[in-house]
This record gives sequence, C-alpha cells and structure tokens, in this order.
Amino acid sequence: MVDITKIRNIGISAHIDSGKTTLTERVLFYTGRIHAIHEVRGKDDVGATMDSMELEKERGITIQSAATQSIWDEHPINIIDTPGHVDFTIEVERALRVLDGAVLILCGVAGVQSQSMTVDRQMRRYKVPRLAFINKLDRSGANPAKVTQQLREKLKHNAVLMQLPIGLEAAFEGVVDLVTMKAIKFQGDNGEHVVEEEIPEDMRAEAETARERMLDEVSMFSDELMEAILEEKVAEEMIHTAVRAGTLSMDLTPVYLGSAYKNKGVQKLLDAVVRYLPNPTEIENTALDLSNDEAPINVEADPNKPLICLAFKLEDGRYGQLTYVRVYQGTLKKGLNIENSRTDKRHKVGRLIRMHADSMEDIEAASAGDIVALFGIECASGDTFTDGTHHVSMSSMHVPEPVISLAVKPKDTKAQDNMAKALGRFVREDPTFRSAVDTDSGETIISGMGELHLEVYVERMKREYGCEVDTGAPQVAYRETISQAAEFHYTHKKQTGGSGQFGVVVGRVEPISEGDTDFEFVSEVRGGNIPTEFIPSVEKGFVSCMAKGRLIGFPVQGVRVVLVDGKSHSVDSSDNAFQAAGRGAFRSVYGRARPIILEPVMKLAVEGPQEFQGTVLKTVMQRRGNIVGTTEEEGGFCRVEAEVPLSEMFGYATDLRSATQGKAEFTMEFSRYLPAPAEVQEELRERYKNQVPGGDDEK
Repeated sequence: MVDITKIRNIGISAHIDSGKTTLTERVLFYTGRIHAIHEVRGKDDVGATMDSMELEKERGITIQSAATQSIWDEHPINIIDTPGHVDFTIEVERALRVLDGAVLILCGVAGVQSQSMTVDRQMRRYKVPRLAFINKLDRSGANPAKVTQQLREKLKHNAVLMQLPIGLEAAFEGVVDLVTMKAIKFQGDNGEHVVEEEIPEDMRAEAETARERMLDEVSMFSDELMEAILEEKVAEEMIHTAVRAGTLSMDLTPVYLGSAYKNKGVQKLLDAVVRYLPNPTEIENTALDLSNDEAPINVEADPNKPLICLAFKLEDGRYGQLTYVRVYQGTLKKGLNIENSRTDKRHKVGRLIRMHADSMEDIEAASAGDIVALFGIECASGDTFTDGTHHVSMSSMHVPEPVISLAVKPKDTKAQDNMAKALGRFVREDPTFRSAVDTDSGETIISGMGELHLEVYVERMKREYGCEVDTGAPQVAYRETISQAAEFHYTHKKQTGGSGQFGVVVGRVEPISEGDTDFEFVSEVRGGNIPTEFIPSVEKGFVSCMAKGRLIGFPVQGVRVVLVDGKSHSVDSSDNAFQAAGRGAFRSVYGRARPIILEPVMKLAVEGPQEFQGTVLKTVMQRRGNIVGTTEEEGGFCRVEAEVPLSEMFGYATDLRSATQGKAEFTMEFSRYLPAPAEVQEELRERYKNQVPGGDDEK
C-alpha cells in the first residue's frame, strides 16, 4: 500500500486548444509512463495517448475525460485530462467532483478566455485548490505578465508568478526559478534534461524585483517567513511551506510558465504539483448518513475505516460497463462485497483495475485517496458504494440541464435495434445527454449541451454501432408561463353506475416572478370545505398539466396556484375526482391568464482578431442578440459577450468561420429563459396548431 500522504489527484482543465492533452502527454513521458511523445492530431497517425477515441484523434479535441496514474518523485499522481469544449462540461464537472487539486492551463497569447471562466467557476464550486500554468510561451504574442494580470482581474485570483521567462516567442529558452534563483533550461531531444545555471546578467535585476514581489505576497501565509524576510534569512523550505498554505486555503494561485509543445517547463510544474497541491487527507469530504435523516458526517481518508467510494463516471467498453470510482475512505479489494447506497443492491468486486487512457492494469486493492475502475457493476453516475456496515451517500455533482434537441430516425429496421442500444449506453454514461420518445410525433428526441455534443453522439452511433440515422431539425426547449393572475371556479361532476365523481375547486393562478421556482401550490382552504386528504390530489391534478402547456405543448413554469375554497361530497368525492377537478381547473383558467412562450437565451462569448469586431457584432445582431459588452485585449484580439436566443444559434459556427476567415471562435452556455417576441410566439403557435389537432385550443 502506498503512503496516502504522497498521493495527488489532479485534473488538467482549460479553455479549448490551450494545450491540456499536449501537457498531459509530456507529463506521462517525463514520469516514464510512455516512451514516445505523440501529438494531438499527430502527423504520425498515432495521436495523443489520452485521446484514445477515434473521433478525438480526427478532430484534435478531447471528448471524454481520460484517467491515468504516473509517479513523480515517489508520489503517485492520478491525472484526469478533461475536455475544454463547453458541450462536454459534465466531463469537467465530474472530474472536479472527485479531484483534490487542479492545474488551470492558460494560453500565453489568448490569456483568460470564456471557458477558462467556466472551469474556474466549477473549481470554486467543488473547492479545488489549483496551480496555474501559462502555456504556449513559444508562440508569437505570448505575454505571461498580461495573462497573470488577467488572472487577477477577470478571475479574481491572488496570482503570483513563481518563475520568469528567459526570452519569449521564438527565443523562449527556459525559466528563472524565483525560489532557488537559478535559470532552468530544458535540453535533449524532448527536453528531458533539466539543467540549472546562473541567472543571465541582463535578467538579474528583474529577477530580484520579481522575487521580492513574490515573497511579499507569499509571506502573508507564514509569520515565520515574514520574520525571516526582515532578518534577510530566507530559506527555500520556508517559501515552500508558505506557498503550500496559501494554495490549500485557495487564497493563492502560484503561476508557472512553459511551452508543453516545445517540452519546456513541465518538470518544474510537476515539482509544484507534488509540493503544493493537497493529498487526500488534507481535503474535507462529507457524506450524508441515510440512516440518520441525512445528517452530514465527515469522511476520513483512512484505509482502515469502513469503505466509502463514489462512482463518478461510467463507460460501456468492449467487456461491459466500466465504472470509475474514487475511494474516499477504507480499502476496496478484489472479491469484496460492496453495497450501492441508492438501490441497496450488493455486488461482488470481480475485477479491479487502474486505468491508463484506454488500457488497463489489474490490481488487487485500492485504498482511500485512489481513483480506480470496476468491471461489470450495474450502477448510475453519482452512486455511492459502501461495505454494507453503514448507509451513507456522498453528495452528488451538479448536472446542467440540456438545452438543444434533435430528432433522430434510424434508416432501416436493423439500425432501429442498434440505435436503442447506443442511446441506452450514452444516457447511462453521460448525465447531460437525454433520449426520449415524443408521445405525439412518435419521434426519438435526443437532447444535449450543444450542436457539437449531439453531432459527436450521432457520429459514435454510426462508428461504434454501425447505425446510420437521419437527423431532423433540432428542437429548442421552449417553456410556457402565464403573464397575469386569473381566477378559477371549476366543478368536476361525473355520474356513472354506483358512486360518481364530484369535486369543486375555487382559487386563482398567478405568475411567480422572483427566484427560480417553477411551480408553487398554496392552500388557503378554511372550514374543511375540501377535506385535507384531498388537497394534495388537487395539487397533483395541476402538476400533471404543467408537463405540457396548451400553447405549444412545452412544460409550463413560473406558476403559483392558490386554492381558496371548494366543495366535496361525502360519497362521490375521491382522490381521482379532485385530481380531475385540478386538471379541469387548469384547462379552464390557463387561457385567461394570458399564457406566453419563453425561449432559452444563451450566454455567448466570441473571441477573434480585432479587425473582425464589426463583423462579429453584425453576426450577433442578426440573430436577435443583445450585446452585453466588448473588450479589446492586447495582442490585437477582441472579445464580444452577448445574450442570444438558442433558436437563432443553429449553424452559427459555420457562419462565424466564413465571416472571420476561420479566425474567430465562440463558446456558449445556457443563461436563462425570457419571453419570446410576439411574431416568434405566433409562428410557434401556428406550427403547433397544424401539428396537433386542437393544439391551440384554450377552452
């Protein structure tokens, strides 16, 4: 068993194309995990180790997060390389849920980009301490000082440069380490020989100033260091202790420099990971005690305590379901019986493996702090496993709602079965991917986080399941709501042989403007006119109508129902009668409450050369976009932030590329729902009316 204090669980996260996978490839090479370096979208047709999926190699992007373990300076480092594209944000979300620390990579030229902000928000959500690595310093326009400033201003980090670059752009040779005050150069074919030299004379004054600035910031986290600075007796170990304290409390972000592609700076970053990022015992983890009213309990990274582990990612491989788990407490052994806290089902651990991208190594046991995988265990993403001695659940991860849908239809009957298999697998693997059959049209609708997300799944169906599908126009997840209060007085009366059905409900519906509440039910019934056991039945009746509005058949949100009065019958009133009364009341009042259609509005960030700023603004305005702000950045780049309705964003990638000669890129994520313009509402209602007989009927 490994000394638990030596384990590091880290994620590598950043904006698209910042060099996450390239950096991970170098880390694997320098730690002896691989013996040759291959590039993303490599000319040698091999591709990077962590991009093992065929599609990832072709497109040069990471789609699924991949896990591996390597050893640096006798410290086992579990690494998860995550995608940068916002469409695969769940991969980042679940990786950060189980990691103890992270490396935030920033491009030395573009700096803090839109997705860097999203990733940073996710790190804050899970309280993950991080180091920053400014990459691509060999590129024209690289400016680490500017990027560090952006870290401070845009992400509000207390960012401190721990190194200075020796030369920049084509002249980038190495770094000056401000702790040891040595010049570090990376020699050999792959930068494997780290050479320490004296600082070049022309840089000494700059290095002295930068070191003073660094010590000034870092000494805030150590009284001992502060005294040593005054007495001019600063030891390296004191600096390391202070930086570690600041990093663990998330009040300090040490910044490292390099160029992963040119094999410079990676070994020093690894030293910092081992030195400053937390080990599993230094992270506070809590679980909910399901046998004691979900009371929070502390989870200790102790291999001798009862087992608690979390399944954070599923993959359907060639040999069945592969479940990635993080062991938080206790020891997971081969042959052990484990229990799923959600389903209470018991499973036997048949095969325990350590992942290295898509290859596996069998192991006998894994202790607290480890990230491993299990074979052949049926579960869902986010399930907690224990050894059965206690009934607890780890808090789950945040899952964003899908914002875009697509109708898929198999081309032939053979493809029909394969499509069902593929969709079943994808839904289990990815909580942000949904698949459902539309009850009205009978179409299979898939929903996800963006066009690329769905495009990748359609392509995977074809490649992995030999299933050709036709795709229909993506369907936007509209919502309906009411815009004014209206009263209802509805009698449900039905007489058949034997006892009948009778229920009267009186009250009002009103819009909810504050907060994110979708539906609220308030009972103000006095005097027992409706027996208390039937009041939840009225609520059920209303809730059942919220799933499908009467304007365009989309879910209704933002409605408060206030039940004021009613009548019941001692024989004919029942649960069913009052549910039917609730449904009837909703149908009767909905049209009078002036229903409106809400459309999803996306937060859009477009980045590109300044010369195309006008063109970018035009493409946004043409799509009913509302400009939130534009910023001009050094290096001739500009960034446009806007809010745009999702329905207008289809095909935007192609339009933006052609308008900016392929030089601009954009990211978008869901912002909120807003009322759609009158003409759009009219068009949607007409379309629904033609699709569904009586679809616009608002009795």
